[in-house]
Amino acid sequence: MRQAELVQVVLPDGSRRDVPSGQTARATAEALGLRDVVGVLMDGRPRDLATPVEPGARVEFVAFKDAAGREVYWHSTAHLMAQAVKQLFPHARLAIGPPIDDGFYYDFDIGRPFTPEDLERIEVRMRELAAADQPIERIELPRDELRRQFDAEGEVYKRELLDEIPDERVSVYRQDGFADMCRGPHLLSTGLIKAIKLLSTSGAYWRGDEHRPMLQRIYGVSYPTQSDLDAHLHRLEEARRRDHRRLGPQLELFMFHETAPGMPYWLPRGMIVLNELIAFWRTEHDRRGYQEIRSPLVNKQALYEISGHWEYFREDMFVMQTPDEEVYGLKPMNCPNAMVVFGSRTRSYRDLPLRLSDTDILHRFERSGTMYGLLRVREFSQDDAHIFISEDQIRAEYGEILAIIERFYSIFDIEYRLRLSTRPEKFMGDPAVWDAAERELKEILEASGRPYEVDDGEGAFYGPKIDILMKDSLGREWQTGTIQLDFQLPRRFDLKYHDREGRERTPVVIHRVIYGSLERFIGILIEHYAGALPVWLSPEQVRILPIADRHAAYAEQVLERLRSSGARAAVDSSNQRISYKIRQAQVEHIPYMAVVGDKEAASGGVAIRSRSAGDLGPMALDAFLIRLRGEVAAKK
Repeated sequence: MRQAELVQVVLPDGSRRDVPSGQTARATAEALGLRDVVGVLMDGRPRDLATPVEPGARVEFVAFKDAAGREVYWHSTAHLMAQAVKQLFPHARLAIGPPIDDGFYYDFDIGRPFTPEDLERIEVRMRELAAADQPIERIELPRDELRRQFDAEGEVYKRELLDEIPDERVSVYRQDGFADMCRGPHLLSTGLIKAIKLLSTSGAYWRGDEHRPMLQRIYGVSYPTQSDLDAHLHRLEEARRRDHRRLGPQLELFMFHETAPGMPYWLPRGMIVLNELIAFWRTEHDRRGYQEIRSPLVNKQALYEISGHWEYFREDMFVMQTPDEEVYGLKPMNCPNAMVVFGSRTRSYRDLPLRLSDTDILHRFERSGTMYGLLRVREFSQDDAHIFISEDQIRAEYGEILAIIERFYSIFDIEYRLRLSTRPEKFMGDPAVWDAAERELKEILEASGRPYEVDDGEGAFYGPKIDILMKDSLGREWQTGTIQLDFQLPRRFDLKYHDREGRERTPVVIHRVIYGSLERFIGILIEHYAGALPVWLSPEQVRILPIADRHAAYAEQVLERLRSSGARAAVDSSNQRISYKIRQAQVEHIPYMAVVGDKEAASGGVAIRSRSAGDLGPMALDAFLIRLRGEVAAKK
């Protein structure tokens, strides 16, 4: 009897076991005593648990706690929602229903918006269908059969998707009488879906195209237990409370207007935050030998043709034509202009590293459906830098940049991790040069001692990069800064420097941002701190609260003293009671309240309240100023 071929299974603890091939992934998991498994990766590809284990495959089981497991779980719940909608609204036409980072959605065409009552009915029906524990089965049907079926049922959106699939047989998942065209993978049965909540509904253009039909999108989330779902809903509520799109205008930091979609108006208080971040950035970079430049906002098409942006980035640019029929583009990034500055005169090895920095305004044409407060905008600025170096300086310069990252992110008490993004499908230059650059970055990351992950195919079109992923106070991750290693643009711009022997060499350039987009970074900070920015960033650091009208004159003296010492302060001269003034300052997240009454006017002091520590009691004005200056200097 022939012995079954073995396959290697990676267990959740990282250990490995050899098991016979041929049996299903579910049977293999049960034989290994693995519980709570919802899917499997075979050689890195997601598969259903009903899939037979392939000979020679590397098998890794995933549970809900794994990102791949959540995708399976939420994708299956999206199908469950589509099943419920079709039962309650038989005329509904289905579009798409993918898993997303924190749940799932499905787009429907029912001829009108869904109401809150509709969502309640759909959610109840989903629970009933889940409780029925219907098996979920994957089958393959001939594309012609599916085409006839979609045409007969009026499923125009599914028909359009089908026409883009080249295969003669197409996978379909069915549960009870409901079937949906899908690649999968999915759960084995609906009964594994335990706790469900539909969150919201909104309009969504078909395929994100404003010229196509408006569909109705339902967002939802599901969990294996009700307690897990409750914890998730609590996090969502906390995220709503911290939402920068609400807090920013409420705190008078920024606003948007319909005449400039995706382009923020920075209000006076917001400009203080923006300028403080830039001032800190400028001071830290001056100390490290960076030289600040500023370059044109509008450039001719020819510049972007040299850099490659016209070929690789054209669709994301704002382009204009002048009356003399010359074509220009609004600057989407600073690198082409930095190349021009480097090439503007003869350079020597003595000039390297040449660190050119800027915070110029940039524009990118984000589609209307993708813009999101400050986190995704059309106009923004970056704490940018382009560092021109020789190849033997790469490792040392990356070490300096990683030290800058640690300095900046420690200021905000923000956790972060690093991610290496490698050559994309659409790239510029010689693959061998890319391979060398990627090896260099891997060695640098290994030497740094910091954990990192690899994101294959997500590098910039001109070079691999190390991305900074920061984690906010709710545990959410955001990509902010990036460090890109580029051998390509210096060649395209024919940049040269003379080495020690006088020979011409082509420099390497490092593109890097630490904050990333300042707009995005500020949006994240607002949510991270729930609007209560640290003292050094707060637009108003002290609010002086006179108890009665007779204390107004002394309040103005305190104001003058604070302002002359560099503090940002204001007086609440309203006729409200002191308890209301304190409450209002607390709502506006003012770090310190200086209450002044008869005792304070007589002693020349102030009664200090902290937004976080409460009543600090009476304090001499000089003592309070020392405290305030110390916190600002320490970036607290």
